[in-house]
Amino acid sequence: MTDTTDDIAEEISFQGFDDYCKLLKNLLNDVLQREVGADFVEKLERNRTLAQSACNLRLAGIEDTAELLEKQLASEISKMTLEEALTLARAFSHYLNLMGIAETHHRVRKTRDLTNLSKSCDEVFNQLLQGGTSADELYDSVCKQEVEIVLTAHPTQINRRTLQYKHVRIAHLLDYNDRPDLTQEDKEMLIEDLVREITSIWQTDELRRHKPTPADEARAGLHIVEQSLWKAVPHYLRRVSTALKKHTGKPLPLTCTPIKFGSWMGGDRDGNPNVTAKVTRDVSLLSRWMAIDLYIREVDNLRFELSMTRCSDKLSREAHVILEQETSPEDRHEGWNQPLSRNQTKLQRQQTPSLPMQLPATADLPSCTECGNNGGSQYPKLQLPGTDYKPLNCQHVQDSSKSESSFQDSSHGSCKSITNGGVATSDSHQSAPSPRGSFTSSQLLAQRKLSTEPKIVRSGFQKLLEPSPPQRPGIAPYRIVLGHVKDKLTKARRRLELLLEDLPCEYEPWDYYETTEQLLEPLLLCYESLQSCGAAVLADGRLADLIRRVATFGMGLMKLDLRQESGRHSEALDAITKYLDMGMYSEWDEEKKLEFLTRELKSKRPLVPPTIQVTPDVKEVLETFRVAAELGNDSLGAYVISMASNASDVLAVELLQKDARLAVSGELGRPCPGGTLRVVPLFETVKDLRGAGLVIRKLLSIDWYSEHIIKNHSGHQEVMVGYSDSGKDAGRFTAAWELYKAQEDVVAACKDHKIKVTLFHGRGGSIGRGGGPTYLAIQSQPPGSVMGTLRSTEQGEMVQAKFGMPHTAVRQLEIYTTAVLLATLKPTRTT
Repeated sequence: MTDTTDDIAEEISFQGFDDYCKLLKNLLNDVLQREVGADFVEKLERNRTLAQSACNLRLAGIEDTAELLEKQLASEISKMTLEEALTLARAFSHYLNLMGIAETHHRVRKTRDLTNLSKSCDEVFNQLLQGGTSADELYDSVCKQEVEIVLTAHPTQINRRTLQYKHVRIAHLLDYNDRPDLTQEDKEMLIEDLVREITSIWQTDELRRHKPTPADEARAGLHIVEQSLWKAVPHYLRRVSTALKKHTGKPLPLTCTPIKFGSWMGGDRDGNPNVTAKVTRDVSLLSRWMAIDLYIREVDNLRFELSMTRCSDKLSREAHVILEQETSPEDRHEGWNQPLSRNQTKLQRQQTPSLPMQLPATADLPSCTECGNNGGSQYPKLQLPGTDYKPLNCQHVQDSSKSESSFQDSSHGSCKSITNGGVATSDSHQSAPSPRGSFTSSQLLAQRKLSTEPKIVRSGFQKLLEPSPPQRPGIAPYRIVLGHVKDKLTKARRRLELLLEDLPCEYEPWDYYETTEQLLEPLLLCYESLQSCGAAVLADGRLADLIRRVATFGMGLMKLDLRQESGRHSEALDAITKYLDMGMYSEWDEEKKLEFLTRELKSKRPLVPPTIQVTPDVKEVLETFRVAAELGNDSLGAYVISMASNASDVLAVELLQKDARLAVSGELGRPCPGGTLRVVPLFETVKDLRGAGLVIRKLLSIDWYSEHIIKNHSGHQEVMVGYSDSGKDAGRFTAAWELYKAQEDVVAACKDHKIKVTLFHGRGGSIGRGGGPTYLAIQSQPPGSVMGTLRSTEQGEMVQAKFGMPHTAVRQLEIYTTAVLLATLKPTRTT
C-alpha cells in the first residue's frame, strides 16, 4: 500500500456525496501518479481547478474573471503534446465515470435512510386511497397493470462491457464500505481493492476496436438481466405485494407481473443489414438458453432448502409417480441417450435422489440478500453454449467408463454419474459435448488417462466426495419433484444447444419444458403444499421468488421484437404479385392494395409459391417471417413497422405472416407454436403522426382486421410513436405537440371501435430522442392513453444507468408502476 493510500484510509468514514467524490478522486490521482508520473497529476489538478473555478464564477455572474480563467485553461492545454492531451482526456473521462458511480451510490444510500420514499408504492397507494379511490379498485388496477420495458441497443452506449463490470465492482465496494462493523484492517483492505479496480480500469482500452455485432448487443442485454434484473424483480414484486397488503389487505397474486421485459437486440433490422433471419433465430434461442440456465441455478438452491418430508397428498402422489417412472426401465425416458447399467437400474429401485454432493452457489445465503452485494465481490459472467468447453464432462466420462463413478464440479452446478447408489444426473453448466474435432491432444490424453486409472483409486476418491447413503431409504418429496424439474430443464437446455449448433435433436416434447405454464405447474404444486402444511414462511421465500421470476421472464427472459421498414414489405409483395402475373403491388393505389390484401387474408391457401425466385433482399424478408412462424409468440413479441403511413402497411405484414405460418405448419405437419405476432405500426414523422388516427380508424373499420384483433390479441391494438425522427423533422417543441395530438387521435379511434389501445413509446437516451424523467413523462401523457398498459423503450447507456445495479433497478421498476397507476386512475386533465 502506498503512502497516499495510507492517508486516504483515514477518510474512509464519510457521510456525504462530496466525501465519496473526494475518496475516488484521490485514489485515481494515486493511480495516475504511479502510471504517468507526479508532474502529469500536477497538470491535471491545475486544469481541473481552472475549469471548476471558471464554471463557478460564471454561475455567480462574474463573467470577466471567468473568461480570463478560461483563456488561461486554453493556453495550458495548447502547450500540451498530443500524447499528454490524450492522457488528460482519458483521466477526465475516468474521473467523470467515478463521480457518476459515487452519485448513484449516494442516491441509493439516501433512499435507504428515507422512511417515506417519494413515488414509492407505499406513498402512491396511500395517496390514491386518500383521494377517493376504493381499495378494490386500487387492487384490481395494480393486478391488471401491463407495463413492458423494451431494451434496445444504441450507439449512445460507449462504454465497453468489461468497463461496466469494473464500475459495478467499485459500486459494490462503496456499498460494502457502509457496513458499520468494519475494522480498520477491513477498511485498508477495501482501499486496496478500490485501487486495484481503478488501476485495472486505467490500463484497459476504453474503446471498442470493432463494431459490435447484433449477437454482441444481445449478449449485453442478457448480461443486464443476469447482473441486475434477475435479482431486482423478486425484490420489486415483494415491495409491491407488501404495500398492497398494507393498504388493501390482500397481497399481490403470486403469478401477477405488473412489469415485463422485451428486447430489440437481434430483432431490429430497420437499416441494419447485419440483422438477418438467422441472427434473430440464434438470439431468440440464446435468450431461452439463458433463462433455463438461470432457472436451473435457482432450482439447485431450492432442492437444498426444501428438505422437509411433510407435504400435501397431491405432492406426495406426484413424487411417487416420478419415482416409479425413474425406477421403471420401460417407462424411463433417457434424456442423454445414455443406457444405465444393470447395477444402476437395480440400485435406482432401492434409493431416492439424494442431496446434491456440493452446496449450491448461493444456498447458504437468505434470498433477501440477492438485491445486495451478497457479502462479497463475485460478479458472474454469462457463459454461453458452444464456447469454452471443459476437457471432460459427464458424457465423456460415461462413454469412457460406464461402470465407474465420476464427479465434475462447475461454476453453476455439479455433474455426476453414480453407479454405487443414487440416480444418474447431469446438471453441469458446461454439459454440452464439444463439437466433433474440437478436442486438443492434451484433452484426449487426459481422457485416455482417466479411463485407464485403477478403479479402486477412483471409487475411493468418490467416497470422499459423496454423502453416505441412508441405511433406511426415505422420501424427500420436494427434492424428488424439484429434481424432476431440474432434469427436464437440463434437457431443455441441451436441446437448445443442439438447435444453436444446427445438430439433430431427438428429444420428445414430454422430455423438456417448452412453455411457462409447464414450468410453473410443479413449482405452484410445491408452493400450495407448503402453504397447506403450515410452512407458509418457507413458501414465501426462495420458492415464491422463483415463481415470480418464471411469471415475469417466462421461458425466454425478454421477448424479442422484430422491426422492419414498411418499404421492404412492399418490395416482397412486388416480387410475389409480379411472379403471379398480377402487376406491381407498389404501383397500386391504397384502395386496390386493401382489396387485394383483405381478399388474400381471408383465403385459406398460401400466396407465395414454393418455387418462387426472388432477390436476396426479398428472400431475407420472407425468411424472417418463416423464422417468426417457427419461433411463435412464446419467443417473439411484436412486429414493428417503421415509417408506417397507411393501413395497407399493417395488412401487408399480416398477410406475409399468415402465409409463412401456412407454409411452416405444412412442413411440420402440425400447427405453428404460439400465436401470431402483434403487428404494430410506428408513426415517426410529423406527417405520419398527423395521419395516425385516420390510419387506425381505417384498419379497425375492416371487418377481417377487427375480428382478428378481438380473436387473437384480446381486443388490444398496439400503436408505436417515435420521438427521435419527429424531433429531427420539426424540432422538439413542435414534435412534442404533434406526439400529444397523435396519441389523442389514436385513443379516440380505438375507443370508437370499442378496442383497447396500448401505446408504445420509442423514447429514451438524450432529450433529442425523447429522453427525460420517466415519472414526469408518463404523467404528461394524454388522458385515456395510459389505461393500465404501456410499452416504452430504454436506449443505450440509459439501460446501464437505470438497470445496471439491482437497487437502482428496483427503484426504476417501482417508478414505472406508480406512474402508470396514477396516469390510469388520476390522469392529468388538460384545459
